[in-house]
Amino acid sequence: MQLPLRDAPESICILRLSAIGDVCHTLPVVRTLQAHWPQTRITWVIGRVEAELLGDIPGIEFIIFDKADGWRAYRSLHAKLRGRRFDVLLLMQIALRASVASLMLRADIRLGFDRARAKDYQWLFTNARIAARERQHVMEGLFGFAEALGIEERVVRWDIPQPPAAVERIATLVPADKPLLLISPCSSDRRRNWRNWSPDRYAAVADHAVERHDMQVVLSGGRSDQEKAMGRAIAQHSRHHPRDLIGQTSLKELLVLIDRATAVIAPDSGPAHIASTVGTPVIGLYVTSNPSRTGPHCSQQWVINHYPQALQAELGLTPEEAPWGKRVRSAEAMSRIATIEVTQRLDELMRHILTSSN
Repeated sequence: MQLPLRDAPESICILRLSAIGDVCHTLPVVRTLQAHWPQTRITWVIGRVEAELLGDIPGIEFIIFDKADGWRAYRSLHAKLRGRRFDVLLLMQIALRASVASLMLRADIRLGFDRARAKDYQWLFTNARIAARERQHVMEGLFGFAEALGIEERVVRWDIPQPPAAVERIATLVPADKPLLLISPCSSDRRRNWRNWSPDRYAAVADHAVERHDMQVVLSGGRSDQEKAMGRAIAQHSRHHPRDLIGQTSLKELLVLIDRATAVIAPDSGPAHIASTVGTPVIGLYVTSNPSRTGPHCSQQWVINHYPQALQAELGLTPEEAPWGKRVRSAEAMSRIATIEVTQRLDELMRHILTSSN
Protein backbone atom coordinates (compact mmCIF):
# COMPACT_ATOMS: atom_id res chain seq x y z
CA MET A 1 0.00 0.00 0.00
CA GLN A 2 1.48 3.34 -1.11
CA LEU A 3 0.53 6.99 -0.93
CA PRO A 4 -1.53 8.52 -2.37
CA LEU A 5 -4.05 5.71 -2.01
CA ARG A 6 -5.71 4.47 -5.19
CA ASP A 7 -8.49 2.60 -3.41
CA ALA A 8 -10.44 3.17 -0.23
CA PRO A 9 -8.71 1.67 2.82
CA GLU A 10 -10.67 -0.70 5.00
CA SER A 11 -9.58 1.01 8.22
CA ILE A 12 -7.99 4.26 9.38
CA CYS A 13 -6.86 5.11 12.88
CA ILE A 14 -6.63 8.76 13.95
CA LEU A 15 -4.32 9.49 16.87
CA ARG A 16 -5.04 12.96 18.20
CA LEU A 17 -5.35 12.99 21.97
CA SER A 18 -5.68 16.65 22.90
CA ALA A 19 -6.43 19.51 23.35
CA ILE A 20 -10.02 20.72 22.93
CA GLY A 21 -9.13 23.29 20.28
CA ASP A 22 -6.97 20.84 18.39
CA VAL A 23 -9.55 18.06 18.28
CA CYS A 24 -12.01 20.65 16.97
CA HIS A 25 -9.49 21.40 14.22
CA THR A 26 -9.11 17.67 13.54
CA LEU A 27 -12.80 16.86 13.17
CA PRO A 28 -13.29 18.47 9.69
CA VAL A 29 -10.45 16.28 8.41
CA VAL A 30 -12.26 13.23 9.79
CA ARG A 31 -15.52 14.43 8.23
CA THR A 32 -13.66 14.71 4.92
CA LEU A 33 -12.46 11.10 5.21
CA GLN A 34 -15.99 9.96 6.01
CA ALA A 35 -17.42 11.77 3.00
CA HIS A 36 -14.76 10.50 0.59
CA TRP A 37 -14.65 6.91 1.84
CA PRO A 38 -18.01 6.23 3.52
CA GLN A 39 -17.30 2.49 3.90
CA THR A 40 -13.93 2.94 5.63
CA ARG A 41 -13.90 2.11 9.34
CA ILE A 42 -12.54 5.02 11.34
CA THR A 43 -11.10 4.68 14.83
CA TRP A 44 -10.00 7.72 16.83
CA VAL A 45 -7.64 7.41 19.81
CA ILE A 46 -8.52 10.48 21.88
CA GLY A 47 -8.01 11.98 25.33
CA ARG A 48 -10.56 11.42 28.08
CA VAL A 49 -11.63 15.07 28.39
CA GLU A 50 -11.81 15.51 24.62
CA ALA A 51 -13.98 12.40 24.34
CA GLU A 52 -16.56 14.09 26.58
CA LEU A 53 -17.11 16.55 23.74
CA LEU A 54 -16.75 14.33 20.67
CA GLY A 55 -17.14 10.76 21.86
CA ASP A 56 -20.79 10.32 20.83
CA ILE A 57 -20.30 11.21 17.15
CA PRO A 58 -21.88 8.42 15.06
CA GLY A 59 -19.75 6.43 12.66
CA ILE A 60 -16.49 6.79 14.58
CA GLU A 61 -15.05 4.30 17.06
CA PHE A 62 -13.48 6.25 19.91
CA ILE A 63 -10.80 4.70 22.10
CA ILE A 64 -9.92 6.76 25.17
CA PHE A 65 -6.34 7.36 26.26
CA ASP A 66 -6.35 8.95 29.71
CA LYS A 67 -2.97 10.59 30.32
CA ALA A 68 -3.85 10.93 34.02
CA ASP A 69 -3.33 7.17 34.31
CA GLY A 70 0.37 7.53 33.49
CA TRP A 71 2.03 4.35 32.20
CA ARG A 72 -1.21 2.41 32.77
CA ALA A 73 -2.77 4.37 29.92
CA TYR A 74 -0.33 2.79 27.47
CA ARG A 75 -0.98 -0.67 28.82
CA SER A 76 -4.73 -0.12 28.56
CA LEU A 77 -4.42 1.13 24.98
CA HIS A 78 -2.32 -1.90 24.06
CA ALA A 79 -4.94 -4.23 25.53
CA LYS A 80 -7.76 -2.54 23.65
CA LEU A 81 -5.94 -2.79 20.32
CA ARG A 82 -4.37 -6.23 20.76
CA GLY A 83 -4.74 -8.30 17.60
CA ARG A 84 -5.87 -5.40 15.42
CA ARG A 85 -4.11 -3.86 12.45
CA PHE A 86 -5.07 -0.71 10.52
CA ASP A 87 -4.38 0.13 6.92
CA VAL A 88 -3.44 3.68 7.86
CA LEU A 89 -2.47 5.46 11.06
CA LEU A 90 -2.68 9.25 11.02
CA LEU A 91 -0.37 10.47 13.80
CA MET A 92 -1.82 13.98 13.99
CA GLN A 93 -0.26 15.10 17.27
CA ILE A 94 3.30 16.33 17.65
CA ALA A 95 4.03 15.20 21.19
CA LEU A 96 6.21 12.42 22.50
CA ARG A 97 3.28 11.09 24.56
CA ALA A 98 1.25 10.60 21.37
CA SER A 99 4.17 9.06 19.50
CA VAL A 100 4.79 6.52 22.27
CA ALA A 101 1.06 5.74 22.31
CA SER A 102 1.27 5.05 18.58
CA LEU A 103 3.59 2.12 19.35
CA MET A 104 0.61 0.38 20.94
CA LEU A 105 -1.06 -0.08 17.56
CA ARG A 106 -0.07 -1.63 14.26
CA ALA A 107 -0.61 -0.08 10.84
CA ASP A 108 0.79 -0.55 7.35
CA ILE A 109 1.11 3.18 6.73
CA ARG A 110 2.13 5.35 9.68
CA LEU A 111 1.65 8.90 8.42
CA GLY A 112 3.09 11.83 10.36
CA PHE A 113 4.19 15.41 9.86
CA ASP A 114 7.00 16.47 7.56
CA ARG A 115 10.47 16.52 9.09
CA ALA A 116 10.42 20.27 9.80
CA ARG A 117 7.22 20.00 11.85
CA ALA A 118 7.83 16.56 13.38
CA LYS A 119 8.93 17.82 16.78
CA ASP A 120 9.76 15.53 19.71
CA TYR A 121 11.27 13.00 17.28
CA GLN A 122 7.91 12.15 15.74
CA TRP A 123 9.67 11.16 12.51
CA LEU A 124 11.10 8.12 14.31
CA PHE A 125 7.59 6.73 14.81
CA THR A 126 6.31 7.08 11.23
CA ASN A 127 7.10 5.63 7.81
CA ALA A 128 5.42 8.34 5.70
CA ARG A 129 5.12 12.11 5.95
CA ILE A 130 2.74 14.80 4.77
CA ALA A 131 4.00 17.46 2.37
CA ALA A 132 6.04 20.25 3.89
CA ARG A 133 4.13 23.51 4.23
CA GLU A 134 5.14 26.73 5.91
CA ARG A 135 3.15 29.04 8.18
CA GLN A 136 -0.24 27.38 8.03
CA HIS A 137 -3.16 27.61 10.42
CA VAL A 138 -3.33 24.49 12.58
CA MET A 139 -6.42 23.21 10.76
CA GLU A 140 -4.83 23.83 7.36
CA GLY A 141 -1.84 21.78 8.48
CA LEU A 142 -4.05 18.89 9.56
CA PHE A 143 -5.74 18.83 6.17
CA GLY A 144 -2.30 17.89 4.85
CA PHE A 145 -3.03 14.35 6.10
CA ALA A 146 -6.08 14.06 3.83
CA GLU A 147 -4.07 15.47 0.93
CA ALA A 148 -1.32 12.91 1.50
CA LEU A 149 -3.92 10.15 1.22
CA GLY A 150 -5.02 11.59 -2.15
CA ILE A 151 -8.09 13.56 -1.05
CA GLU A 152 -8.16 17.10 -2.41
CA GLU A 153 -11.68 18.18 -1.43
CA ARG A 154 -12.48 19.51 2.03
CA VAL A 155 -15.60 19.03 4.11
CA VAL A 156 -15.44 21.80 6.70
CA ARG A 157 -18.22 20.77 9.03
CA TRP A 158 -18.43 19.50 12.59
CA ASP A 159 -22.00 18.41 13.53
CA ILE A 160 -21.14 17.57 17.13
CA PRO A 161 -24.20 16.02 18.84
CA GLN A 162 -25.97 18.06 21.50
CA PRO A 163 -27.71 15.72 23.98
CA PRO A 164 -31.29 16.70 24.87
CA ALA A 165 -30.41 16.79 28.58
CA ALA A 166 -27.69 19.37 27.91
CA VAL A 167 -30.02 21.46 25.77
CA GLU A 168 -32.70 21.37 28.46
CA ARG A 169 -30.33 22.36 31.25
CA ILE A 170 -28.95 25.36 29.38
CA ALA A 171 -32.52 26.41 28.55
CA THR A 172 -33.31 26.46 32.27
CA LEU A 173 -30.14 28.40 33.15
CA VAL A 174 -30.13 30.99 30.38
CA PRO A 175 -33.40 32.53 29.16
CA ALA A 176 -33.76 33.12 25.44
CA ASP A 177 -35.38 36.55 25.69
CA LYS A 178 -32.19 38.58 25.05
CA PRO A 179 -29.05 38.28 22.97
CA LEU A 180 -26.32 36.48 24.89
CA LEU A 181 -22.69 37.48 25.28
CA LEU A 182 -20.65 34.56 26.56
CA ILE A 183 -17.32 35.47 28.14
CA SER A 184 -14.88 32.60 28.61
CA PRO A 185 -12.15 34.57 30.36
CA CYS A 186 -9.39 32.02 30.97
CA SER A 187 -7.11 29.59 29.32
CA SER A 188 -7.64 26.55 31.52
CA ASP A 189 -3.97 25.58 31.58
CA ARG A 190 -2.46 27.12 34.71
CA ARG A 191 0.95 27.26 33.04
CA ARG A 192 -0.49 29.54 30.39
CA ASN A 193 -2.04 32.25 32.52
CA TRP A 194 -0.18 34.77 30.38
CA ARG A 195 -3.10 34.37 27.96
CA ASN A 196 -5.63 35.76 30.45
CA TRP A 197 -6.92 39.34 30.28
CA SER A 198 -7.68 41.33 33.45
CA PRO A 199 -11.01 40.92 35.32
CA ASP A 200 -11.72 44.66 35.51
CA ARG A 201 -11.53 44.94 31.71
CA TYR A 202 -13.74 41.92 31.20
CA ALA A 203 -16.21 43.54 33.62
CA ALA A 204 -16.17 46.80 31.69
CA VAL A 205 -16.94 44.92 28.45
CA ALA A 206 -19.75 43.03 30.17
CA ASP A 207 -21.28 46.29 31.44
CA HIS A 208 -21.01 47.78 27.95
CA ALA A 209 -22.81 44.77 26.46
CA VAL A 210 -25.68 45.22 28.90
CA GLU A 211 -25.96 49.00 28.62
CA ARG A 212 -25.33 49.41 24.89
CA HIS A 213 -26.84 46.24 23.44
CA ASP A 214 -29.25 45.03 26.14
CA MET A 215 -27.44 41.71 26.24
CA GLN A 216 -27.37 39.17 29.00
CA VAL A 217 -23.82 38.22 29.92
CA VAL A 218 -22.73 34.77 31.07
CA LEU A 219 -19.29 33.69 32.27
CA SER A 220 -18.10 30.18 31.48
CA GLY A 221 -15.04 28.12 32.27
CA GLY A 222 -13.66 25.05 33.96
CA ARG A 223 -13.44 23.97 37.57
CA SER A 224 -9.96 25.19 38.49
CA ASP A 225 -9.52 27.58 41.40
CA GLN A 226 -7.94 30.09 39.03
CA GLU A 227 -10.99 30.18 36.78
CA LYS A 228 -13.43 30.42 39.67
CA ALA A 229 -11.41 33.28 41.15
CA MET A 230 -11.52 35.07 37.80
CA GLY A 231 -15.30 34.78 37.73
CA ARG A 232 -15.63 36.24 41.21
CA ALA A 233 -13.27 39.10 40.32
CA ILE A 234 -15.22 39.97 37.17
CA ALA A 235 -18.46 40.05 39.16
CA GLN A 236 -16.89 42.30 41.80
CA HIS A 237 -15.84 44.83 39.16
CA SER A 238 -19.12 44.72 37.25
CA ARG A 239 -22.12 46.96 37.76
CA HIS A 240 -24.54 44.43 36.27
CA HIS A 241 -23.33 41.13 37.76
CA PRO A 242 -23.05 38.64 34.86
CA ARG A 243 -24.34 35.14 35.38
CA ASP A 244 -21.37 33.11 36.59
CA LEU A 245 -21.47 29.52 35.32
CA ILE A 246 -17.74 28.90 35.66
CA GLY A 247 -17.22 25.33 36.83
CA GLN A 248 -20.93 24.52 36.53
CA THR A 249 -21.25 23.08 33.01
CA SER A 250 -20.10 19.93 31.30
CA LEU A 251 -18.37 20.15 27.92
CA LYS A 252 -21.62 19.20 26.19
CA GLU A 253 -23.48 21.90 28.11
CA LEU A 254 -20.74 24.37 27.18
CA LEU A 255 -21.22 23.40 23.53
CA VAL A 256 -24.94 24.12 23.82
CA LEU A 257 -24.27 27.38 25.65
CA ILE A 258 -21.85 28.56 22.95
CA ASP A 259 -24.35 27.59 20.26
CA ARG A 260 -27.00 29.60 22.10
CA ALA A 261 -24.70 32.65 22.37
CA THR A 262 -24.84 35.64 20.05
CA ALA A 263 -21.11 36.16 20.48
CA VAL A 264 -18.19 34.79 22.48
CA ILE A 265 -15.22 36.68 23.92
CA ALA A 266 -12.22 34.53 24.80
CA PRO A 267 -8.44 34.35 24.71
CA ASP A 268 -6.66 31.58 22.79
CA SER A 269 -8.47 28.63 24.39
CA GLY A 270 -10.79 25.71 23.69
CA PRO A 271 -14.09 27.62 23.83
CA ALA A 272 -12.92 29.95 21.04
CA HIS A 273 -12.57 26.90 18.79
CA ILE A 274 -15.76 25.20 19.99
CA ALA A 275 -17.52 28.36 18.79
CA SER A 276 -16.29 27.70 15.25
CA THR A 277 -17.95 24.27 15.33
CA VAL A 278 -21.39 25.86 15.81
CA GLY A 279 -20.87 29.07 13.83
CA THR A 280 -20.91 31.48 16.77
CA PRO A 281 -18.66 34.51 16.14
CA VAL A 282 -15.70 34.92 18.48
CA ILE A 283 -13.90 38.09 19.52
CA GLY A 284 -10.54 36.44 20.12
CA LEU A 285 -8.05 38.20 22.38
CA TYR A 286 -4.64 37.39 20.91
CA VAL A 287 -1.36 38.77 22.21
CA THR A 288 0.76 35.83 23.32
CA SER A 289 0.08 33.60 20.29
CA ASN A 290 -0.31 34.19 16.58
CA PRO A 291 -3.97 34.15 15.47
CA SER A 292 -2.86 33.32 11.93
CA ARG A 293 -1.83 29.96 13.35
CA THR A 294 -4.21 29.33 16.26
CA GLY A 295 -7.01 31.88 15.89
CA PRO A 296 -10.68 30.86 15.72
CA HIS A 297 -10.95 29.46 12.21
CA CYS A 298 -14.31 31.02 11.35
CA SER A 299 -13.84 34.36 13.14
CA GLN A 300 -10.49 35.71 12.04
CA GLN A 301 -12.10 39.03 11.10
CA TRP A 302 -13.16 39.62 14.72
CA VAL A 303 -9.82 38.85 16.37
CA ILE A 304 -8.01 41.60 18.27
CA ASN A 305 -4.38 40.98 17.45
CA HIS A 306 -1.48 42.49 19.38
CA TYR A 307 0.84 39.56 18.80
CA PRO A 308 3.16 41.50 16.46
CA GLN A 309 3.68 44.29 19.00
CA ALA A 310 4.23 41.89 21.90
CA LEU A 311 6.62 39.77 19.89
CA GLN A 312 8.66 42.82 18.95
CA ALA A 313 8.71 44.18 22.50
CA GLU A 314 9.55 40.91 24.24
CA LEU A 315 11.77 39.17 21.70
CA GLY A 316 12.76 41.82 19.16
CA LEU A 317 11.20 39.85 16.31
CA THR A 318 8.50 40.38 13.71
CA PRO A 319 6.00 37.57 13.01
CA GLU A 320 7.84 36.95 9.73
CA GLU A 321 11.16 36.55 11.55
CA ALA A 322 9.92 34.45 14.45
CA PRO A 323 9.59 30.66 14.28
CA TRP A 324 6.04 29.72 13.35
CA GLY A 325 4.13 29.10 16.57
CA LYS A 326 6.47 31.13 18.76
CA ARG A 327 4.67 32.33 21.88
CA VAL A 328 5.17 35.37 24.05
CA ARG A 329 5.44 34.28 27.67
CA SER A 330 4.85 37.46 29.63
CA ALA A 331 2.24 37.98 32.32
CA GLU A 332 1.92 41.63 31.28
CA ALA A 333 1.45 40.98 27.56
CA MET A 334 -2.36 40.88 27.60
CA SER A 335 -2.50 44.40 29.06
CA ARG A 336 -1.75 45.59 25.52
CA ILE A 337 -5.44 45.07 24.73
CA ALA A 338 -7.44 48.12 25.79
CA THR A 339 -11.04 47.83 26.92
CA ILE A 340 -12.23 50.21 24.21
CA GLU A 341 -10.83 47.93 21.52
CA VAL A 342 -13.02 45.08 22.69
CA THR A 343 -16.15 47.18 23.16
CA GLN A 344 -15.71 48.70 19.70
CA ARG A 345 -15.24 45.26 18.17
CA LEU A 346 -18.39 44.07 19.93
CA ASP A 347 -20.25 47.09 18.52
CA GLU A 348 -19.00 46.21 15.02
CA LEU A 349 -20.04 42.60 15.43
CA MET A 350 -23.52 43.48 16.67
CA ARG A 351 -23.99 45.88 13.73
CA HIS A 352 -22.88 43.10 11.38
CA ILE A 353 -25.35 40.64 12.93
CA LEU A 354 -28.17 43.16 12.68
CA THR A 355 -27.36 44.00 9.06
CA SER A 356 -27.06 40.34 8.10
CA SER A 357 -30.44 39.51 9.63
CA ASN A 358 -32.28 42.23 7.67
